[in-house]
Amino acid sequence: MMITPVHRFRDIERTPEYLQPEKCVPPPSRASLGTMWFIRDGCGIACAVVTWMLVFYADFVVLLVMLVPSRDYVYSVINGTLFNTLAFLALASHFRAMLTDPGAVPKGNATKEFIESLQLKPGQVVYKCPKCCSIKPDRAHHCSVCKRCIRKMDHHCPWVNNCVGENNQKYFVLFTMYIALISLHALIMVGFHFLYCFEEDWTKCSSFSPPTTVILLILLCFEALLFLIFTSVMFGTQVHSICTDETGIERLKNQKPTWEKISGWEGMKLAFGGAFSLGWFNPFSNLNCESPAEVVVAAPASEIMTQEEIEQFLARDVAIQMLHE
Repeated sequence: MMITPVHRFRDIERTPEYLQPEKCVPPPSRASLGTMWFIRDGCGIACAVVTWMLVFYADFVVLLVMLVPSRDYVYSVINGTLFNTLAFLALASHFRAMLTDPGAVPKGNATKEFIESLQLKPGQVVYKCPKCCSIKPDRAHHCSVCKRCIRKMDHHCPWVNNCVGENNQKYFVLFTMYIALISLHALIMVGFHFLYCFEEDWTKCSSFSPPTTVILLILLCFEALLFLIFTSVMFGTQVHSICTDETGIERLKNQKPTWEKISGWEGMKLAFGGAFSLGWFNPFSNLNCESPAEVVVAAPASEIMTQEEIEQFLARDVAIQMLHE
Protein backbone atom coordinates (compact mmCIF):
# COMPACT_ATOMS: atom_id res chain seq x y z
CA MET A 1 0.00 0.00 0.00
CA MET A 2 1.44 3.35 -1.00
CA ILE A 3 2.00 5.83 1.82
CA THR A 4 0.37 9.17 1.19
CA PRO A 5 2.44 12.34 1.52
CA VAL A 6 0.41 13.44 4.58
CA HIS A 7 1.05 10.21 6.47
CA ARG A 8 4.72 10.26 5.62
CA PHE A 9 5.01 13.89 6.76
CA ARG A 10 3.44 13.06 10.10
CA ASP A 11 5.73 10.09 10.63
CA ILE A 12 8.76 12.30 10.15
CA GLU A 13 7.29 15.02 12.33
CA ARG A 14 6.76 12.60 15.22
CA THR A 15 10.30 11.18 15.05
CA PRO A 16 12.53 13.95 13.69
CA GLU A 17 15.69 13.10 15.68
CA TYR A 18 17.90 13.01 12.63
CA LEU A 19 16.51 16.36 11.46
CA GLN A 20 16.80 18.39 14.67
CA PRO A 21 19.61 20.92 14.28
CA GLU A 22 19.84 21.57 18.02
CA LYS A 23 21.31 18.07 18.42
CA CYS A 24 24.26 18.91 16.19
CA VAL A 25 27.43 19.98 17.94
CA PRO A 26 28.99 23.03 16.22
CA PRO A 27 32.20 22.16 14.36
CA PRO A 28 35.54 23.26 15.87
CA SER A 29 37.12 26.41 14.55
CA ARG A 30 39.65 26.21 11.72
CA ALA A 31 42.40 27.43 14.04
CA SER A 32 41.92 24.46 16.38
CA LEU A 33 42.15 21.90 13.59
CA GLY A 34 45.41 20.25 12.62
CA THR A 35 46.67 20.40 9.07
CA MET A 36 47.33 16.65 8.70
CA TRP A 37 44.63 14.29 7.49
CA PHE A 38 45.09 10.69 8.60
CA ILE A 39 42.53 7.91 9.01
CA ARG A 40 43.09 5.72 12.09
CA ASP A 41 41.87 2.46 10.60
CA GLY A 42 43.77 -0.70 11.46
CA CYS A 43 43.03 -2.50 8.20
CA GLY A 44 43.92 0.56 6.11
CA ILE A 45 47.18 1.17 7.99
CA ALA A 46 48.17 -2.50 7.56
CA CYS A 47 47.40 -2.36 3.80
CA ALA A 48 49.42 0.85 3.43
CA VAL A 49 52.41 -0.69 5.24
CA VAL A 50 52.17 -3.83 3.07
CA THR A 51 52.14 -1.62 -0.04
CA TRP A 52 55.39 0.08 0.95
CA MET A 53 57.01 -3.27 1.90
CA LEU A 54 56.13 -4.77 -1.49
CA VAL A 55 57.70 -1.81 -3.30
CA PHE A 56 60.84 -2.11 -1.15
CA TYR A 57 60.99 -5.86 -1.87
CA ALA A 58 60.77 -5.21 -5.60
CA ASP A 59 63.52 -2.61 -5.33
CA PHE A 60 65.70 -5.06 -3.37
CA VAL A 61 65.37 -7.80 -6.00
CA VAL A 62 65.86 -5.41 -8.92
CA LEU A 63 69.00 -3.86 -7.47
CA LEU A 64 70.76 -6.66 -5.58
CA VAL A 65 69.66 -9.69 -7.58
CA MET A 66 69.56 -8.37 -11.16
CA LEU A 67 71.39 -5.06 -11.65
CA VAL A 68 74.35 -5.02 -9.27
CA PRO A 69 75.75 -8.41 -10.43
CA SER A 70 75.32 -7.41 -14.08
CA ARG A 71 78.47 -6.89 -16.12
CA ASP A 72 76.79 -4.25 -18.26
CA TYR A 73 77.36 -1.06 -16.25
CA VAL A 74 75.30 1.18 -18.56
CA TYR A 75 72.35 -1.23 -18.49
CA SER A 76 72.44 -1.33 -14.68
CA VAL A 77 72.67 2.45 -14.25
CA ILE A 78 69.90 3.27 -16.71
CA ASN A 79 67.45 0.67 -15.44
CA GLY A 80 68.33 1.25 -11.79
CA THR A 81 67.78 4.99 -12.13
CA LEU A 82 64.52 4.56 -14.05
CA PHE A 83 63.09 1.96 -11.68
CA ASN A 84 63.97 3.88 -8.51
CA THR A 85 62.62 7.14 -9.94
CA LEU A 86 59.29 5.52 -10.76
CA ALA A 87 59.22 3.77 -7.37
CA PHE A 88 59.90 7.07 -5.59
CA LEU A 89 57.09 8.79 -7.51
CA ALA A 90 54.74 5.88 -6.73
CA LEU A 91 55.44 6.08 -2.99
CA ALA A 92 55.19 9.87 -3.03
CA SER A 93 51.81 9.62 -4.78
CA HIS A 94 50.69 7.04 -2.24
CA PHE A 95 51.81 9.32 0.60
CA ARG A 96 49.90 12.29 -0.82
CA ALA A 97 46.77 10.21 -1.52
CA MET A 98 46.84 8.89 2.04
CA LEU A 99 47.47 12.19 3.86
CA THR A 100 45.39 14.57 1.72
CA ASP A 101 41.89 15.52 2.79
CA PRO A 102 39.78 13.93 0.02
CA GLY A 103 37.13 16.64 0.32
CA ALA A 104 35.54 16.12 3.73
CA VAL A 105 32.48 18.20 4.51
CA PRO A 106 32.78 20.11 7.82
CA LYS A 107 31.43 17.84 10.53
CA GLY A 108 28.54 19.01 12.70
CA ASN A 109 27.73 22.16 10.70
CA ALA A 110 24.01 21.35 10.49
CA THR A 111 23.24 23.70 13.38
CA LYS A 112 20.18 25.92 13.50
CA GLU A 113 22.35 29.03 13.26
CA PHE A 114 24.18 27.76 10.19
CA ILE A 115 20.97 26.71 8.44
CA GLU A 116 19.42 30.11 9.15
CA SER A 117 22.53 31.82 7.80
CA LEU A 118 21.88 30.19 4.40
CA GLN A 119 18.80 32.42 3.98
CA LEU A 120 17.00 29.82 1.92
CA LYS A 121 13.97 30.84 -0.08
CA PRO A 122 10.64 29.01 0.31
CA GLY A 123 10.71 25.74 -1.60
CA GLN A 124 14.48 25.38 -1.54
CA VAL A 125 15.96 22.33 0.16
CA VAL A 126 19.26 21.29 1.67
CA TYR A 127 20.67 17.80 2.19
CA LYS A 128 21.66 16.72 5.67
CA CYS A 129 23.66 13.66 6.69
CA PRO A 130 22.20 12.11 9.87
CA LYS A 131 25.44 10.23 10.58
CA CYS A 132 27.92 13.10 10.77
CA CYS A 133 25.33 15.89 11.24
CA SER A 134 26.58 17.85 8.24
CA ILE A 135 24.92 19.89 5.55
CA LYS A 136 25.71 17.74 2.55
CA PRO A 137 26.72 19.18 -0.83
CA ASP A 138 25.44 17.63 -4.00
CA ARG A 139 27.37 14.47 -5.05
CA ALA A 140 28.79 14.01 -1.53
CA HIS A 141 28.54 10.60 0.13
CA HIS A 142 29.12 9.42 3.69
CA CYS A 143 32.07 7.07 4.27
CA SER A 144 31.63 4.66 7.19
CA VAL A 145 35.40 4.27 7.57
CA CYS A 146 36.36 7.95 7.46
CA LYS A 147 33.13 8.79 9.33
CA ARG A 148 32.73 11.88 7.18
CA CYS A 149 30.83 12.99 4.11
CA ILE A 150 33.24 13.24 1.17
CA ARG A 151 32.72 15.47 -1.87
CA LYS A 152 32.62 13.50 -5.14
CA MET A 153 33.57 10.34 -3.28
CA ASP A 154 34.57 7.61 -5.71
CA HIS A 155 35.34 4.83 -3.20
CA HIS A 156 37.27 4.11 -0.01
CA CYS A 157 40.58 2.42 -0.83
CA PRO A 158 42.25 0.47 2.01
CA TRP A 159 45.55 0.40 0.09
CA VAL A 160 45.89 4.17 0.56
CA ASN A 161 43.95 4.14 3.85
CA ASN A 162 41.72 6.95 2.61
CA CYS A 163 38.74 7.82 0.50
CA VAL A 164 39.29 8.84 -3.10
CA GLY A 165 37.53 12.16 -3.56
CA GLU A 166 37.80 15.43 -5.44
CA ASN A 167 40.92 16.63 -3.57
CA ASN A 168 43.12 13.53 -3.81
CA GLN A 169 41.93 11.72 -6.94
CA LYS A 170 44.95 13.05 -8.85
CA TYR A 171 47.37 11.44 -6.39
CA PHE A 172 45.48 8.14 -6.49
CA VAL A 173 45.57 8.11 -10.30
CA LEU A 174 49.31 8.84 -10.24
CA PHE A 175 49.85 6.09 -7.65
CA THR A 176 48.12 3.46 -9.80
CA MET A 177 49.95 4.67 -12.92
CA TYR A 178 53.43 4.57 -11.38
CA ILE A 179 52.83 1.19 -9.72
CA ALA A 180 51.70 -0.20 -13.08
CA LEU A 181 54.83 1.21 -14.75
CA ILE A 182 57.30 -0.22 -12.21
CA SER A 183 55.46 -3.56 -12.35
CA LEU A 184 55.82 -3.65 -16.14
CA HIS A 185 59.46 -2.58 -15.88
CA ALA A 186 60.18 -5.29 -13.31
CA LEU A 187 58.55 -7.98 -15.47
CA ILE A 188 60.67 -6.97 -18.47
CA MET A 189 63.87 -7.01 -16.42
CA VAL A 190 63.01 -10.41 -14.91
CA GLY A 191 62.51 -11.82 -18.41
CA PHE A 192 65.87 -10.50 -19.62
CA HIS A 193 67.59 -11.74 -16.47
CA PHE A 194 66.25 -15.26 -16.89
CA LEU A 195 67.50 -15.31 -20.48
CA TYR A 196 70.89 -14.02 -19.37
CA CYS A 197 71.18 -16.65 -16.62
CA PHE A 198 70.19 -19.48 -18.97
CA GLU A 199 72.91 -18.45 -21.40
CA GLU A 200 75.55 -17.88 -18.72
CA ASP A 201 76.53 -19.68 -15.54
CA TRP A 202 73.85 -19.24 -12.84
CA THR A 203 76.56 -18.75 -10.22
CA LYS A 204 77.84 -15.67 -12.07
CA CYS A 205 74.53 -13.95 -12.84
CA SER A 206 73.58 -13.26 -9.22
CA SER A 207 75.14 -12.61 -5.84
CA PHE A 208 72.85 -15.24 -4.34
CA SER A 209 72.76 -19.00 -4.83
CA PRO A 210 70.84 -20.26 -7.89
CA PRO A 211 67.88 -21.63 -5.86
CA THR A 212 67.56 -18.38 -3.90
CA THR A 213 67.82 -16.34 -7.09
CA VAL A 214 65.09 -18.35 -8.79
CA ILE A 215 62.74 -18.03 -5.78
CA LEU A 216 63.30 -14.28 -5.48
CA LEU A 217 62.72 -13.76 -9.21
CA ILE A 218 59.56 -15.89 -9.27
CA LEU A 219 58.11 -14.01 -6.28
CA LEU A 220 58.90 -10.69 -7.94
CA CYS A 221 57.37 -11.89 -11.20
CA PHE A 222 54.17 -12.96 -9.43
CA GLU A 223 53.98 -9.68 -7.49
CA ALA A 224 54.62 -7.55 -10.57
CA LEU A 225 52.08 -9.40 -12.72
CA LEU A 226 49.40 -9.20 -10.02
CA PHE A 227 49.86 -5.49 -9.38
CA LEU A 228 50.22 -4.67 -13.07
CA ILE A 229 46.75 -6.10 -13.73
CA PHE A 230 45.19 -4.59 -10.61
CA THR A 231 46.60 -1.08 -10.93
CA SER A 232 46.04 -0.93 -14.69
CA VAL A 233 42.35 -1.68 -14.17
CA MET A 234 42.13 0.88 -11.36
CA PHE A 235 43.93 3.49 -13.46
CA GLY A 236 41.55 2.88 -16.37
CA THR A 237 38.42 3.10 -14.21
CA GLN A 238 39.62 6.31 -12.55
CA VAL A 239 40.39 8.02 -15.85
CA HIS A 240 37.03 6.85 -17.19
CA SER A 241 35.26 8.28 -14.13
CA ILE A 242 37.02 11.62 -14.59
CA CYS A 243 36.28 11.81 -18.31
CA THR A 244 32.61 10.86 -17.90
CA ASP A 245 32.18 13.10 -14.82
CA GLU A 246 30.70 10.20 -12.87
CA THR A 247 32.12 8.72 -9.68
CA GLY A 248 32.28 5.03 -8.92
CA ILE A 249 29.47 5.27 -6.39
CA GLU A 250 27.24 7.17 -8.82
CA ARG A 251 27.91 4.58 -11.52
CA LEU A 252 27.28 1.70 -9.08
CA LYS A 253 23.96 3.21 -7.98
CA ASN A 254 23.06 3.98 -11.60
CA GLN A 255 22.35 7.48 -10.39
CA LYS A 256 20.81 9.89 -12.86
CA PRO A 257 22.96 13.03 -13.12
CA THR A 258 21.39 16.07 -11.47
CA TRP A 259 24.47 18.17 -12.22
CA GLU A 260 25.68 19.72 -15.43
CA LYS A 261 28.27 17.35 -16.84
CA ILE A 262 31.56 18.69 -18.16
CA SER A 263 33.65 17.37 -21.03
CA GLY A 264 36.33 14.75 -20.54
CA TRP A 265 39.22 17.17 -21.08
CA GLU A 266 37.71 19.73 -18.69
CA GLY A 267 37.27 16.96 -16.14
CA MET A 268 40.95 16.02 -16.46
CA LYS A 269 42.01 19.64 -16.00
CA LEU A 270 39.77 19.97 -12.97
CA ALA A 271 41.06 16.75 -11.38
CA PHE A 272 44.73 17.48 -12.07
CA GLY A 273 44.62 21.18 -11.18
CA GLY A 274 44.87 23.14 -14.40
CA ALA A 275 45.93 22.97 -18.03
CA PHE A 276 48.10 20.10 -19.21
CA SER A 277 51.69 20.36 -18.00
CA LEU A 278 54.38 18.28 -16.33
CA GLY A 279 52.68 19.16 -13.06
CA TRP A 280 50.02 16.59 -13.91
CA PHE A 281 52.62 13.87 -13.28
CA ASN A 282 54.11 15.51 -10.19
CA PRO A 283 52.71 14.20 -6.87
CA PHE A 284 54.22 17.20 -5.07
CA SER A 285 52.23 19.82 -6.98
CA ASN A 286 49.05 21.03 -5.32
CA LEU A 287 45.71 21.39 -7.04
CA ASN A 288 45.12 24.95 -8.22
CA CYS A 289 41.38 24.90 -7.86
CA GLU A 290 39.03 26.47 -5.39
CA SER A 291 36.94 24.29 -3.12
CA PRO A 292 33.29 24.20 -4.06
CA ALA A 293 30.64 25.64 -1.82
CA GLU A 294 29.84 23.61 1.25
CA VAL A 295 26.09 23.65 0.58
CA VAL A 296 24.22 22.99 -2.62
CA VAL A 297 20.61 24.12 -2.79
CA ALA A 298 18.27 22.10 -4.96
CA ALA A 299 14.96 22.96 -6.54
CA PRO A 300 11.76 21.28 -5.30
CA ALA A 301 10.68 18.04 -6.87
CA SER A 302 8.31 17.94 -9.82
CA GLU A 303 4.60 17.20 -9.51
CA ILE A 304 4.97 13.65 -10.83
CA MET A 305 7.17 11.66 -8.45
CA THR A 306 7.73 8.05 -7.47
CA GLN A 307 7.13 6.93 -3.88
CA GLU A 308 10.86 7.08 -3.17
CA GLU A 309 11.09 10.60 -4.58
CA ILE A 310 8.09 11.71 -2.50
CA GLU A 311 9.67 10.35 0.68
CA GLN A 312 13.02 12.02 -0.07
CA PHE A 313 11.36 15.33 -0.89
CA LEU A 314 9.22 15.34 2.26
CA ALA A 315 12.24 14.50 4.43
CA ARG A 316 14.08 17.49 2.98
CA ASP A 317 10.98 19.69 3.30
CA VAL A 318 10.92 19.07 7.07
CA ALA A 319 14.48 20.36 7.25
CA ILE A 320 13.36 23.56 5.53
CA GLN A 321 10.50 24.04 7.97
CA MET A 322 13.01 24.09 10.81
CA LEU A 323 14.13 27.48 9.54
CA HIS A 324 10.76 28.96 10.45
CA GLU A 325 10.56 27.50 13.96
